[in-house]
Amino acid sequence: MAASTTDTIAQTVTGLGYDLVDVERTKGGLLRVTIDFPYVAGTELFINAEDCEKVTRQLVFVLEVEGAAYSRLEVSSPGIDRPLKTEKDFERFVGELIDLTLKAPVGVAAAGSSVSANQKKFRGTLEKAEAGWQVVWSDEPEVKPGQKVSKKRIPAPLQALGFTLNEIATARLAPVVDFKGRKPKTPLQAAAGLPIKPMMTSNPEIERPVK
Repeated sequence: MAASTTDTIAQTVTGLGYDLVDVERTKGGLLRVTIDFPYVAGTELFINAEDCEKVTRQLVFVLEVEGAAYSRLEVSSPGIDRPLKTEKDFERFVGELIDLTLKAPVGVAAAGSSVSANQKKFRGTLEKAEAGWQVVWSDEPEVKPGQKVSKKRIPAPLQALGFTLNEIATARLAPVVDFKGRKPKTPLQAAAGLPIKPMMTSNPEIERPVK
């Protein structure tokens, strides 16, 4: 997509008081714009249909003036699998479960761990690291409903993958739904106090201090 079209969309969306989360153009000519409210710590606002209609009306007018080519415009909220693209996005969702895809496999960084050297996709809890970011997860099998767990069983250690934003292809909130109204435990909450095995994509200095 032309940078000028993306810039025009960004200026229009922010001018209306929203954040531009993502812009996507499909092969069929669909122009999909994802918006959200600016992040304010301690508050949680949700995009509704009126917000989307407001932005849609303004974008239709602006894009027509700019002569942008598209067949259909769709404005929506981020959804439960919200993409993470900027430093601000990552800061906002620290502690949340995310799905991460690297641009390149982890390679030699996987040595000594249960991770394949060819692996690029990871799911874990997002954390801030000394020189970037990291995801933390446990290889502990999920306990099935009604399954008894021995108190003597030694839990699997936590694993961590350090990364920088320029090393990732995509990152999204993991689309986990809890119909009971409670958030599922993240790997860190489920295994608090366990030792952690750090693993880095390229920077051997990144380590997670044990809390």
